Amino acid sequence: MRPPSGAARPCPHPGGPAAALAAASAHYLRGEPIDMSALAAELGVGRATLYRWVGSREQLLAALLGEMTERTYRVAARGVGGGGAERILALLERFMRAVVDAEPLKAFTEREPRLFIRLATMPGTIEDRATELLTGELQAEIDRGALGTRLPTRTLAQAIVRVADSFMYAHYLGGNRPEIDQALEVVELLLRPCPGGGESPGAAGR
Repeated sequence: MRPPSGAARPCPHPGGPAAALAAASAHYLRGEPIDMSALAAELGVGRATLYRWVGSREQLLAALLGEMTERTYRVAARGVGGGGAERILALLERFMRAVVDAEPLKAFTEREPRLFIRLATMPGTIEDRATELLTGELQAEIDRGALGTRLPTRTLAQAIVRVADSFMYAHYLGGNRPEIDQALEVVELLLRPCPGGGESPGAAGR
């Protein structure tokens, strides 16, 4: 049956993965739980459609936390001065303190601490996003001659991210509090210049 002349034609649903992520992020920032049924109803779609857009609930939360990681990083990077290892350490300290002080994250970890640790400390979306951001920062310092490294840039960035995570989330793994100062001490060792100078392998190991 053809629609009558002048009738509105069906158009693609205005939602999609971006809309689902935006809606979930709004709930997260208000400290609210992410419920897939409620989220689907809010978006005006069925649960099957929502899952088709974002995958599982864990995949949605990983994407959300990855985006929050980048937002926090961008804010932390504003106005950080210096260069080389000094700049990296200053940026990392600002980032880690902002993460552990974030109220939405506190609300989420109070509800689902084990899920958060699994998402945040295992290889996946969140680690990949943090590693990508730090790789760019390290490479910028290498390119302007302010930093030399013993490792390919991405390998170094991934190592720093894993060190930071293990200390930053120590209180979820049986410790009493985040151990940011200890994390910075270890990262400082990783960032020490190559002995004898010379070209760093990080310059070629993007």
